[in-house]
Amino acid sequence: MRLMNRLLEGKAKLAVIGLGYVGLPLALAFAKRMPVIGFDVDKNKIERYRNGKDVTGSLGDDALRDNRVDFTEDESRLAEASVYVVTVPTPIRSGNVPDLRFVESASRMVGRSLAPGALVIYESTVYPGVTEEICIPILERESGLRFGEDFKVGYSPERINPGDREHELATITKVVSGSDEEALAVVAKLYASIIEAGVYRAESIRVAEAAKVIENAQRDINIAFMNELSMLFHRMGLDTHQVLQAAATKWNFLPFRPGLVGGHCIGIDPYYLTYKAEDSGYLSKIILAGRQINEGMGVYVAQQVIKELVRLKLNMEHVRIAILGLTYKENCPDIRNSKVRDIVRELADYGIEPTVVDPLADREQAAAEYGIRLSELSSLKNMNAVIVAVPHDAFQALTVDDFEKMYDQKHAKLMVDVRGTYAKESFTERHFHYWRL
Repeated sequence: MRLMNRLLEGKAKLAVIGLGYVGLPLALAFAKRMPVIGFDVDKNKIERYRNGKDVTGSLGDDALRDNRVDFTEDESRLAEASVYVVTVPTPIRSGNVPDLRFVESASRMVGRSLAPGALVIYESTVYPGVTEEICIPILERESGLRFGEDFKVGYSPERINPGDREHELATITKVVSGSDEEALAVVAKLYASIIEAGVYRAESIRVAEAAKVIENAQRDINIAFMNELSMLFHRMGLDTHQVLQAAATKWNFLPFRPGLVGGHCIGIDPYYLTYKAEDSGYLSKIILAGRQINEGMGVYVAQQVIKELVRLKLNMEHVRIAILGLTYKENCPDIRNSKVRDIVRELADYGIEPTVVDPLADREQAAAEYGIRLSELSSLKNMNAVIVAVPHDAFQALTVDDFEKMYDQKHAKLMVDVRGTYAKESFTERHFHYWRL
């Protein structure tokens, strides 16, 4: 515990590598208890943090005011730290293969700065074995030190849920693990100092890695089941939400609902598990089936919209469609792996260029990544269909009268409430044609 005492006494420093949705809250929390170096390779991001601007949009600028994090993009500053927490992204490459280049690059940087007695903790989501089989060898090679003797390693999977104001860093139980009992004790003590909900000590690093990767895989599979039921019930002429409400009266029915599954967690993490499964000689069945269903839901929604418009006998050459929401989930500015783009692309195949509105998404990023030019909500006029793809609070505050003003009053009005977050009857009684998953 000597290392922990030195941190709390201000005689040692902790460095957080990667300052996105995961790393930034972590750095701010630790900085309340000990000296913290916040490192990121993005110079613009670092400069904005120094100026009190939250580029993630998850904490707000107020959280960055008067914080004690020493923000830097200078790699040489990492040599000042004794504890390193790696929180870089772990996306996938073409073919749904894990992309470990960021965690490998971070390991090389940390390795170049390692000194005897250091502790390295990984938070990035990976498949079981990455920390010990890939990261530790890099640390040894770059530092010239011996793992176990000169430095120790821990793994504590992140559980950040962007946009969730109820389940935040301090209120979510933290799973911790270490390369040996001494490392585990320090990792547990370290996180316990900032996590009000407490820590759970996993038996090994591989157990902690596996626990993280199945958390999102489980949710992915459950939502996929709901999405498949939605497609089935539409063929049967049943309202999916009515069926789910009836089933939910049983005490052990799980309250999942159909919807678009994107983002950098649920839409990505299951592929890390299936990749490792294939590497172990096992071909996943349920996990990949769930992924296939969820990957196709954006296209499915767009196709159903087209079918509804045809049934309403609207002129498809002049039809006007608005889409509310581009980010991958509500009340979050992140557009990575958004399935709304699939709706846009599928509509484009029918010669329709929808008007997209999202007050939380970054305009430049939307244009650069997806080629989508965002519009203002006030600009929506004479629409034939409005698709509420992401139910931000700003959209939930809209009344039926507000929606009415968006439509061409001379033709049929199609309201597409993808997640089913509005009261269906409030639209149908106003002669809207209403559709939801």
